Formats: sequence, structure tokens, C-alpha cells
Amino acid sequence: MINVGIIGASGFTGAELLRLVAAHPQLELAFATGDSQAGVPVGDLYPSLSAVYGDLDFVGYDPALLDGVDLVFCGLPHGASQALMPTLIENVKWVIDLAADFRLQDPSLYPTWYGETHAVPELLPSFVYGLPELFRSQLVGASAVAVPGCYPTCTTLAIAPLLAEGLVELDTIVVDAASGVSGAGRPPKPNTSFCTVDEDYTAYGLLNHRHTPEIEQNVASLAGVDAGSVKVLFTPHLAPMNRGMLTTCYLRPTGTNSTAQLLQLYRDFYADEPFIVITDGSPSTKACLGSNTAHITVRADERTRHIVAIGAIDNLTKGASGQAVQCANILAGIDESTGLSSIGVYP
Repeated sequence: MINVGIIGASGFTGAELLRLVAAHPQLELAFATGDSQAGVPVGDLYPSLSAVYGDLDFVGYDPALLDGVDLVFCGLPHGASQALMPTLIENVKWVIDLAADFRLQDPSLYPTWYGETHAVPELLPSFVYGLPELFRSQLVGASAVAVPGCYPTCTTLAIAPLLAEGLVELDTIVVDAASGVSGAGRPPKPNTSFCTVDEDYTAYGLLNHRHTPEIEQNVASLAGVDAGSVKVLFTPHLAPMNRGMLTTCYLRPTGTNSTAQLLQLYRDFYADEPFIVITDGSPSTKACLGSNTAHITVRADERTRHIVAIGAIDNLTKGASGQAVQCANILAGIDESTGLSSIGVYP
């Protein structure tokens, strides 16, 4: 068994990790921290977890918890894991961070997009980017992983085949994306209360959402170019649903391809991926609910000379905790689909 700890287990991504770890045949939970919920039974905060964790309380973080632990998941808000990371890397075999603290390779981007200087920039090269379908080779043998954000995951998977084949221009990419309210985290906020989000649909983070440089970094990496030559106009939206994500991406083609040719390209590109579904229809967020699967389609529009690529995921599973478990499986050398479902919950 692999002993795992979850730091920040009281948030939504932490709760999803608890759910996935409980169903995983080779992961054994050692501790679950939640500083704001220390002493609170897990089942009181999340009754859905009571059957497995009925006797477990959230605890405050203490480095002594790391004794005998093989792997730690960090589900903390951005900025919080930087102070902990030197100790974690020194004391456990594997660290998987679900925040944005170690996703961007260029430390100079953090003050611009996250409003603060990175506290441990010397650790950034130690982390590999945890999007297995596209960067699996980097994950094998790694000890520290930065799991992508939900928006970059859905967007990058939706457009990756086009980038890898050089089929689109890189300085005119437009992405419209919508997320369920759980993407904003568990703590209540005025803009995520029921009365605010119910029967509403609104854009936010206009022109400056912090996931923009992460998407541009991925585009540059897959296209094999310098990040300075990439421009992505990214607009996120808040949708009145608990969980789920849909991204619609508009790209200018560099040549001529039909929809049929592009769909075949996508099927060939993702042929061996258990968590990718290429569909002729329009991807649905509900089709992905509770699964680690991304549903993707693509269209060539000759009239406007655009390619439209659409992706759907569950923002808490493939967009966060499921992807973290997928990465953990790769680090541990076990089948990467272990403990994860490719089937959504419906209706």
C-alpha cells in the first residue's frame, strides 16, 4: 500500500481526493488536514464521506504527520503550499500540488498574474506538469508534480492535436469557458452564493484571468515555440451548476482541413488514452460528472475560416483531484487508470 496524506482536505478538491482515495485499491489515507476545520469530523462537513471516514477528524498541519507517508497531495489555496514545499520534498517520496504555485515555469509571471513574488523559485524546475495525456514521459520517474488548473486542462486537451500538428495560428486563439460554482472553492463568497448564481450566467476575470499564462505556456510547449509568440484571449464564465466545465476554443487554421479530417486526427492522437472521448456530437458537462474523462469534439468552419474545438470535463475530477490521482498512479508505477472511473454519473 501507498500511504498518502492530504493537506487541505476540507476544501472541495480535498473532499474529492478523499472520495477517490477511499475507492483506490493501493492508496491508504494517513492523514487529512484542514486547519480551519481542525477537530471537525469529516462526516459532519461532508456527509457523503461518512460511510468510509465516519471516525476521522480533520487535523491541523504538523510536519510530524509526514512520518511514514509516501505521497502528499496539497489542496491548498494558491500561495499556501510554497512555504510547506521544502519540508515536503525533503520528507516524502512524492508531492503532488493542486494549486498554481508550481505550474508556471517562469517565476517572473507570478507577480503579474498572482500578485506576489514566488517564495521558492528555485523549486520550480523540480516540478513536472501533471497533464498525463500530453506530458506523460515527464511524469515517469518524477518526484514533484504540479497538477494543471481545470481551465487549462480542458482547454489544452481540446486543442492539443491542432497545436502538435501545426494546423493553427498561435497568436489569435480565443477561448470561452464556463465552470461550475465548485471551482470557486468551498468558503462562501458573495458572488457564489445560491441567490447570486442561481439562474445566472456571467463572465469574470475579463482580460486578466490568472489561468491565461498557463494556457499560453501549454500552447507554446505543444507547438514547440517560444511563449512570447503565443497569444490567448481567455474569458471564463460562472455557470449555475455545482460541477462541470465546458471550453469552446476558436482558432485560425494555417491550411485547409475538413471536419472529418480533423475528427480523425483527434481520434488518432488520443487513440490510446482511456480518459479521452472524441465525439461527433457536442460535449456535455453532465456526461463527465464524477468521471476522470474529457469529452472533445472539433469542427472546421470554411465560411469564417475558423476551427472550433470544444471540451468538457468535471472540474473537480479531471480538472483537479482525479488528475492528481492519475499522476500519483504514474509516479507509483501502477496502471494510471487505477481507482478512477471513465464513466460519468447520469442522470
